[in-house]
Amino acid sequence: MKKALCIIAATVMAAAIAVPAAVVAWQLLRNEDRGIATPVADRAQQIERGQYLARAGNCIGCHTPRGGDAYAGGRAIATKFGTLYSSNITPDKKTGIGNWDADDFWRALHHGRAKDGRFLYPAFPFPSYTKVSRDDSDALFAFLQTVPATDRPNREHALRFPYNQRLLLAGWRALYFEPGEYRADTRQSVQWNRGAYLVQGLGHCSACHTARNALGATAAQAELAGGMIAMLDWYAPPLNGDRENGLGSWETAHLTALLKTGVSPRGAAFGPMAEVVGRSLQYLDDADIEAMAIYLKSLPPDAASALPLAPPPEPAEAERIMKLGKQLYENLCIDCHSDKGQGATPSYPPLDGNQAVAAASAVNAIRIVLNGGYPPSTAGNPYPFGMPPFGPKLSDQEAAAVVSYIRNSWDNRAGFVSPSEVNRYRGVPLD
Repeated sequence: MKKALCIIAATVMAAAIAVPAAVVAWQLLRNEDRGIATPVADRAQQIERGQYLARAGNCIGCHTPRGGDAYAGGRAIATKFGTLYSSNITPDKKTGIGNWDADDFWRALHHGRAKDGRFLYPAFPFPSYTKVSRDDSDALFAFLQTVPATDRPNREHALRFPYNQRLLLAGWRALYFEPGEYRADTRQSVQWNRGAYLVQGLGHCSACHTARNALGATAAQAELAGGMIAMLDWYAPPLNGDRENGLGSWETAHLTALLKTGVSPRGAAFGPMAEVVGRSLQYLDDADIEAMAIYLKSLPPDAASALPLAPPPEPAEAERIMKLGKQLYENLCIDCHSDKGQGATPSYPPLDGNQAVAAASAVNAIRIVLNGGYPPSTAGNPYPFGMPPFGPKLSDQEAAAVVSYIRNSWDNRAGFVSPSEVNRYRGVPLD
């Protein structure tokens, strides 16, 4: 009886939301900007440009499951509302976008709507892609029409009620989405604006590096201020000018090296960022990478970047943890990362001054110690050295001690890590 009442209440609530949502949806459709397509003289050049843009947007990253055909969709995207599956964007006429035209594709990127008018779920980052120009959208579509067509039916999303009611997305869009191409800031340089266009648009950096609210929308007041990546349990650091947690203390050359090669004197890319560098950023022109770095370096610090540190343990307990951590470090880590934590770039990243180590959130350091990992293989660093997994060798107490040690040695001053924190991340899936 209680379960039945809950279902009835949820249905009534959904209906109450659906009626105004339908009105909003109709209004959105009326105001939809269709964009203006520019005639193309050189089709081959447009396709080549589209391939470059597809890499800039890392389209293959979401639209290709492991071991699957490129762009054929089906990769699972876990959210707290359920699981979504990426769509087939190959030119297959039955299951892909072979029956779409450039206007349909623009509508998806710019307005977050499918060919048949359905609202797309914002796991597809149309809130960022709306900033992409019509010419770039057309070039991207032209390229996708040249990839091998794959007959692979799109998999139904597995979302819980009421999140599986697409009409409710009209209300979400009214609250959190405003379509509009990127408009250049005339006060800034051409280079700065190019970087802003890439970061805000195809790069969709805010999708990971901005915290999300209860409804899954990025917090506009904390743009690029960092946050946990939903369901992946990695911490995406701030990309603003915060000197402690963000890019305020980085040299532009070090940032461009990290974006282009996956390694730099300030650290290396692991986890989801390694995939972004390996599949996307390494293929961008040096000029575009530098433009992105220039733009990011210009962003002011944000109070939202400063996460509170965990209270330190009692002095005697802190001394015990540091002593154990030092013993483990000298036995397991010193050969690669050196006695002073400076590492040996590009083979072994530094630990001293490494924000992945000393961030307010220790999750990345914990996961790398437990599971190991590799920076991406790139043209600038084709044979990356891997970090071995120490999870099978270390107890929760030992792993917590060594992470606490590297977070509080040399010039690092960060919070201590508890064994329970370590234990929490032992069972987290790697993908």
